[in-house]
Amino acid sequence: MSAPPERSQAMVWWICFLLLLASTINYMDRQTLSNTSERITREFKLTEAGYGSLEMAFGLAFATGATLFGIIADRTNVKWLYPIVLLLWSTMGFATGLVTTFSGLLACRLLLGLFEAGHWPCALKTTQRLLPSSKRTLGNSVLQSGTAIGAMVTPLIIRSLVVDDRPGSWRPAFQIVGAIGVVWAILWLISLWNQDLQATSADQRSDAASDAASPQSFLNVVCSRKFIALVIMVIAINLCWHQFRVWMQKFLIRGRGYSELESLDLNFWFNVMTDVGCISAGFATAWLCRRGLTAHKSRLTIFGVCSLLVASGGLIPLLPKGPALVAVLMIVGVGSLGLFPCYYTFTQELSVAHQGKVSGTLGTIAWIFPSLWHWRFGHFVDQTPDVGKGLAYAYGMSTVCWMPLLALLALIVIWPREPSPAVVSPD
Repeated sequence: MSAPPERSQAMVWWICFLLLLASTINYMDRQTLSNTSERITREFKLTEAGYGSLEMAFGLAFATGATLFGIIADRTNVKWLYPIVLLLWSTMGFATGLVTTFSGLLACRLLLGLFEAGHWPCALKTTQRLLPSSKRTLGNSVLQSGTAIGAMVTPLIIRSLVVDDRPGSWRPAFQIVGAIGVVWAILWLISLWNQDLQATSADQRSDAASDAASPQSFLNVVCSRKFIALVIMVIAINLCWHQFRVWMQKFLIRGRGYSELESLDLNFWFNVMTDVGCISAGFATAWLCRRGLTAHKSRLTIFGVCSLLVASGGLIPLLPKGPALVAVLMIVGVGSLGLFPCYYTFTQELSVAHQGKVSGTLGTIAWIFPSLWHWRFGHFVDQTPDVGKGLAYAYGMSTVCWMPLLALLALIVIWPREPSPAVVSPD
């Protein structure tokens, strides 16, 4: 059967831009809760453990959905699956603004996590099929950049809508953010051809042919050294990222004495820096490839640089409110999101046939650990005397900042070495 016609580069990058927008919507629906966490905590009379249980429900549901939608993505046309899951999670985000009980809030959060999980298997299946290996990290950085943009835009929406302390003033933010998904679904459906997500480039057809010539069962894939390294990697980088996503607002307000508006501003600038790091990681990897470094070594190098930047967060417990703390948070922001495009591209090296299941299974693993961590960390803060709560938040932040270095070590030690290029002896 002949290969499907290739789309123009402009159209390929337009589709990558739609992936960016999907990530933006994904994170706007997700971040609205953490950005209004102080108000919701007061209105629903929650302890820190109660707030942590909302994030645990979201995360465990996300973990379930990651594997579920990974399997579905390998069996169905992502052109249709993607808008369906996006509209479902947008509906749950909208409904969050209507609930009046904790059980309703918990149910919305759980279903939001379940449906949001479909984003990543669909998105990674798309970049794997649209882009050759040398450009996938850049494509994944564009995709991942949307999470930072979503996290940047959400505090601005909260600031513009939540202007007083009236109970329920946070609700319209959820409803407005939830309604945006309809626009994206229309753009996606009119932009994609059915054959767009078939293997099109020579690089992709070669990968698919290799899969067909020596097919691996999914069990063989998950038992490989590459998969084991990725398990350690995905746990480490997600513990770090989600600690800041979920708890930074509370750390800044309760741990360092910033006002709600000041903390929203700092969250905005933190996420600006995460976007800078994410896009820079993609361009830097592509630049190293052009300089002659292999795609794998390029990603490993950039992952190492980002891990060192995040490790600077180990200083957080030592820093009071002020410029030094802000500077360290910004450095951590640059590194923390730059890790993810490299990780996603590593996952795309395992299997073409099982890409959805690979990303879904790793997504499940990635979310189980942070979800349980949030619940346990909330209990830890609740049990800490008031005078020590600021330090408790700070130590939670600093502890996770060392995790990416552990992931780097796993990549170096466990990931199979690239074969050395053959040396041709002179005649």
